[in-house]
Amino acid sequence: MDDELQLFVKWTDFLKWLLNTTEKFPKKVRFTFTTRIDNLALDILEDIIEFRYDTYARKTGFKMINIKFEKLRILLRICHEQHYLSNKQFEYAMIHINEVGRMTGAWLRGSAQA
Repeated sequence: MDDELQLFVKWTDFLKWLLNTTEKFPKKVRFTFTTRIDNLALDILEDIIEFRYDTYARKTGFKMINIKFEKLRILLRICHEQHYLSNKQFEYAMIHINEVGRMTGAWLRGSAQA
């Protein structure tokens, strides 16, 4: 499996978990935290797809996608502190976001050098 496909599959799997998890957040935060978290994660998926087909976006996209990963981490940290995410859920999310972030960086750096 090439790096692009592996990255896409890993993020898609994480996205399914995340959407299922945020769906269970309390109603009072469903239109604030849930919507923003879900949209950021979906934006990252769109970025991965764009990077696959657009060489220019791939060369300039590392900073942009890194910022989105960081925003997602911060929002999930706040949700954890507010007890919308358990310790286990928060740890799972951070491990996966960091792993996909590293994979994305390596893929984009490799593409820029090619």
